[in-house]
Amino acid sequence: MGRAFEYRKATKLKRWGHMAKTFTRLGKQIAIAVKAGGPEPENNPSLRSVIATCKRENMPKDNIERAIKNAMGKDQSDYKEVTYEGYGPHGIAIFVDTLTDNTTRTVGDVRSVFNKFSGTLGTTGSLSYLFDHKCVFTFKKKDDLDMDDLILELIDLNVEDEYDQDEEEGTITIYGDPKSYAQIQKFLEEKGFEDIGGEFTYIPNDLKDLSGDDRATIDKMVERLEEFDDVQNVYTNMKPAEETAE
Repeated sequence: MGRAFEYRKATKLKRWGHMAKTFTRLGKQIAIAVKAGGPEPENNPSLRSVIATCKRENMPKDNIERAIKNAMGKDQSDYKEVTYEGYGPHGIAIFVDTLTDNTTRTVGDVRSVFNKFSGTLGTTGSLSYLFDHKCVFTFKKKDDLDMDDLILELIDLNVEDEYDQDEEEGTITIYGDPKSYAQIQKFLEEKGFEDIGGEFTYIPNDLKDLSGDDRATIDKMVERLEEFDDVQNVYTNMKPAEETAE
């Protein structure tokens, strides 16, 4: 397994937390996709991608349809994607992805947690050198799929040659340049792959090892940030517990 896959796997449960919060966050992503490209999945690639992710997270069909319908309402708020970054205790870098209809409220909430844990919020882009920003696509594997041939075709779309397979789920995960998101999605759909879920993520390029109380402090800080409805994902460069234990 590659570095990106192992990091995402080890932190997945922390990022998505409880099911109710997962559905709330996915509902916001649906709202953004609908407002940008309309309510019909066949005519809206972004919405198709979010719906595929919803299915993988076991979000009920009724919830998905309700979120699409709500996003079409005239009284629905417009969400904005805002990322906050800074340092937590023990020099750990933290990225906080949010979807918000009130940036004043959201930055206040995020700053309060950083202050509580003696951290500091930085300016946008100040910690970008510590993380690789990637787009990620997961799709069902075909029986006759030759991954070497597929990757060779995808290289021109800035997809990495390292990919991951989940034998239990029967899926493939690939990583690429965020700027190529739309092109990669279109390519996969034209090749007939099913349930293509796409997202953006931050992968730390230099993990820091903490133990004992120091690790517990960062975990508590991340959990506190994830309690806010506006927060979608929290990324840190703390080495996952699974890697530390090995």
